[in-house]
Amino acid sequence: MSNHSNAAAALEDAPFSMKAIMGPLMAIVVGMIMVILDSTVMNIALPTLMDDFKSSVNTMQWSITAYTLALSAVIPLAGWLTDRFGAKQVFLITIFLFAAGSLLCSFATTPEQLIIYRVIQGIGGGMVQPIGMAIIFKLAPPNKQGAVMGMLGIPMMLGPALGPVLGGYLLEYATWHWIFLINLPIGIIAILVGLKYLPKVERKTVPELDIWGMLLAPIAFATLSYAVSEGGKDWGSTKTIVGLIIGVVALVLFIFVELRHKQPLLELRAFKSADFTVGMVTSWLMFMALFGSFLFVPMYMQQVFHYEPLKTGFMILPQVAMTGLFMPIGGKLFDKFGARAVCVVGVAFVAAGMFYMSQIQADSGAGFVIIATMIMGVGMGLSMMPVNTHILKAAPRHLVGRVTPLTSAAQQVVVSFAVAGLASYLSTRIADHMAATKGDAAVSLVAGFGDTFFIAGCIATAGALLAILLRKPKVAEGETSDQVNAPVMMH
Repeated sequence: MSNHSNAAAALEDAPFSMKAIMGPLMAIVVGMIMVILDSTVMNIALPTLMDDFKSSVNTMQWSITAYTLALSAVIPLAGWLTDRFGAKQVFLITIFLFAAGSLLCSFATTPEQLIIYRVIQGIGGGMVQPIGMAIIFKLAPPNKQGAVMGMLGIPMMLGPALGPVLGGYLLEYATWHWIFLINLPIGIIAILVGLKYLPKVERKTVPELDIWGMLLAPIAFATLSYAVSEGGKDWGSTKTIVGLIIGVVALVLFIFVELRHKQPLLELRAFKSADFTVGMVTSWLMFMALFGSFLFVPMYMQQVFHYEPLKTGFMILPQVAMTGLFMPIGGKLFDKFGARAVCVVGVAFVAAGMFYMSQIQADSGAGFVIIATMIMGVGMGLSMMPVNTHILKAAPRHLVGRVTPLTSAAQQVVVSFAVAGLASYLSTRIADHMAATKGDAAVSLVAGFGDTFFIAGCIATAGALLAILLRKPKVAEGETSDQVNAPVMMH
């Protein structure tokens, strides 16, 4: 026994070279960059796709909503699949699926085809990040995990910065098909590097899969998203009511199944902690508002200011820069003051940026948009890490390992609701203003966007007010607060 512990100690003290894990790290970083790039490019591409497919924002938003719903469906399966089939195999298959879905997207000739192919992309994309992070976390020695996991932060910062600019360039100087085709060479590189360098991780015995949870969750969330989308036009319509009924029944059954299952798909028992629930709902409200800015600010710049996609991409960089700048500041303030103060201020910044954006006029100019998005970027940077860390700390201790799939999947579901609801609301408000102004399209467009940004600001304000209830989670006896800290990375 002593020999074994001496060997372990020697291994930990041995000089650790990044070179040793550079191969697997490269495979995972390339895979993650591909997925994150694609998600950010779509926000810039939506106006071009609407023109090319001669379709409305209400229809084309499903290319984003369907993708995020597919992500939310597969994220909880990542752990089970890696235990059952091995992390290397599942990681390579998900990269292949994402690349194959991208190729299909480039061939889409109707909005319906694009939406179906985006689901295939989402099924692959949802598992790349959690599986990649788990592989690297196991490869790094305990005393170097922070530094190595920090390397995975590179694609998370590069993706949102490069995505809009690269997407804008391809949309302007090539065609929209290339925003999907570019994933093919990246995917092939990730697969080849992964085949060569990713370690074979042994398979484990796995618990019984929660089949009912797997079936009910996508039904519940997809039909509720559809109902929210249709409700934006008319809450009394047959489509809305049928969607709501099916969605609510499926959701109630899903909750019942999850609470009774020994190894549920999503660990809903964590919601028994009031601190955890407040943290989760705060993060949901923040993400709902933020996604409004990610989607509608580029759309505004292209449809109202008539900016080219590349110029729009560059206009988004200041928001990304402010987020990156204020993220470490948010972390330090969290250590000093706890989640409440930092989250209240951070989410209030998001709300302020949204309300400022709601005052925009057709002649406001680029400076107005940059100031608004930078204010939102400050808020996002300040509050993202504190709220996510608070959620992990507030989760019941015995469930903490199962909370990350829950938070990631729930976040994707909420984003899908936000996209569906806000896009539908935007369409309705533009139509209402068209009727009021007797067909003045330019004025109606500006007013419709202003109304939508105002609603997003109200959602963020609700998040800031709820953040006042965040309390410092109690650490159970026999645990140090250090044990509670887990690596926090979200989609």
